[in-house]
Amino acid sequence: MTTTATKEINPRFEDYLFDWNQTYQFLVGGYGSSKSYNTGLKVIKKLLEEKRKMLIVREVYDTHRDSTFSLLQDIVEELGLSDYIRFINSPMQVRFPNGSKIIFKGMDKPEKLKSINNVSLIWIEEASEVKYAGFKELTGRLRHPYLKLHMILSTNPVGQDNWTYRHFFKDELNKRFVLDDQELYEKKTVIVGDTYYHYSTADDNLFLPKSYIRQLEDMKEYDPDLYRIARLGHFGINGKRVLPQFEVEPHQKVMRSILDIDNPIKKVGMDFGFVDSYNAVLRMAIDPKKLYLYIYWEYYDRDKTDDVTVEDLKEFKESQERIKADAAEPKTIRYFRNQGFDMVGAHKYKGSRLQYTKKVKRFRKIICSDRCTNTIFELKDLTYAVDKQGNIVEDEFKIDPHTFSAIWYGLDDYDVADLKEQAKEKAKTRPRRERR
Repeated sequence: MTTTATKEINPRFEDYLFDWNQTYQFLVGGYGSSKSYNTGLKVIKKLLEEKRKMLIVREVYDTHRDSTFSLLQDIVEELGLSDYIRFINSPMQVRFPNGSKIIFKGMDKPEKLKSINNVSLIWIEEASEVKYAGFKELTGRLRHPYLKLHMILSTNPVGQDNWTYRHFFKDELNKRFVLDDQELYEKKTVIVGDTYYHYSTADDNLFLPKSYIRQLEDMKEYDPDLYRIARLGHFGINGKRVLPQFEVEPHQKVMRSILDIDNPIKKVGMDFGFVDSYNAVLRMAIDPKKLYLYIYWEYYDRDKTDDVTVEDLKEFKESQERIKADAAEPKTIRYFRNQGFDMVGAHKYKGSRLQYTKKVKRFRKIICSDRCTNTIFELKDLTYAVDKQGNIVEDEFKIDPHTFSAIWYGLDDYDVADLKEQAKEKAKTRPRRERR
């Protein structure tokens, strides 16, 4: 049976609809750009032309019904193909006259993926919501004896800490570079190896009401983060940064700066971890006059027993540098002390997380050596967590930053004067006549 249908499309997506040269196709952009709609149109066209089994995935299975499943129904109706393409509600499926089939799955039920075979086309919608482990699992499910394999990922950009950015663009922690996202924003379509990149915004959707674009523009005034995502379609820092004064400098420059400090104050802090969390140790230097904090050495590892970690850190035993560590692990601290380390527990009390955070924020600059890659990864774009009402939680963060905890503990017995205290100290040193 042959069918014909015509559909007016956005020029921005014309090449994308007919391009199947790469295995991976990564679509990113702002709200209302029509990337999901055109992906739906693209896959329907493909499955009408070739007999294939396709898998459409979202993080939560139940969200398909009002999104991808409903979207495909609308497209089929617009094309006038409702008599040829059949939609089954339970379980959700789409069947084509040539034997092609679309099945819908959620990563919240990963056991349902194990029975899937001969899938030659996968679409991950809202890819940033799917976990990286899920993406890798799906990559393994993409196989067919003779058909060319394809995976489409569509998403709105979120934070640069999301796996979609680290996998398809830049991963600073693992020193992996694929594509500068700024290049994609400028060129809008880029091909790198076996991946086709496509960028779009609401301006590319000619069928979008102007009133919708005005609503997106209004976000600039009341929600800059959402404006970046929804209107501009750009990756970035998603939320309020905890340490906006954090900077990275070449290691040799950091060490020269430390040597130039009059009476530098050296500190070492340690956060304990094991399987799911990390042992983090930082060497720091304080410039008390400038109120600069320098981070110039790090140890960052996990899944090691205490005897192995002791061996890794034996230089501290030899140097007898004092290590301030997490007081919640008294047995570990005692073990280190028995091994000859000068280690003591930092003070922990109700509200200490918030007070430690405020203390670190009082430094005018926090300058980190470029050799401390894990510290940079955790702290450069560290953002606050928010509650259900969207309010910032000042002692919680979107990740568990072990290096930040190491800073807390290392600075346990050092007080950074806030602006009010600094003003009082300056007033004390002025001549009496000048104070009037």
